Amino acid sequence: MSSDSSDAFSQAHALSLSDPDSFWGSAAEDIHWIKKPTQILDTSDSPHGRWFIDGELNTCYNAIDRHVDAGRGDATALIYDSPVTGNTVKKYSFSELQDLTARFAGVLESIGVTKGDRVIIYMPMIPETVIAMLACARIGAIHGVVFGGFASNELAVRIDDAEPKAIVTASCGIEVNRIIPYMPLLNGAIDLASHKP
Repeated sequence: MSSDSSDAFSQAHALSLSDPDSFWGSAAEDIHWIKKPTQILDTSDSPHGRWFIDGELNTCYNAIDRHVDAGRGDATALIYDSPVTGNTVKKYSFSELQDLTARFAGVLESIGVTKGDRVIIYMPMIPETVIAMLACARIGAIHGVVFGGFASNELAVRIDDAEPKAIVTASCGIEVNRIIPYMPLLNGAIDLASHKP
């Protein structure tokens, strides 16, 4: 790191500590807001504060749509490379990711998931996991990712904690030396859980 960039980092770090409103307010200018926040940091209820409390944004729009709107639809948005499965590298453009995300958001809406509903994503690290997260954000649902392969009792605890309307899963996960069937684990978790998504 050059001394200029080291100085810039030191200055930015110092400003983030001495005047977090100014530092994070400036950084927030790079975000597309549906409703811009009028207050950056609110410490009235807690010394740790709450950020951008009256602002409203859509994470999916910021991650994908604004890039398509800006003419960057053909640019690479996501690269998937799995040495475990031996798959060749797969690249998704912003336009492709936007289409896949919109389609899956439609699937979620077709089963009744709406803004504010909770969805558990119990999947391996594959592109569809990212698509599921973005689809939840697109419609305003709250997603929680649970590591694919968690034991049924551990997953049941998370189901009861989150009380999701839906769970998104895959049939299995592939690890270096084994395949983990997810459906028996998920079905066992639903049997154990008090909340039935």
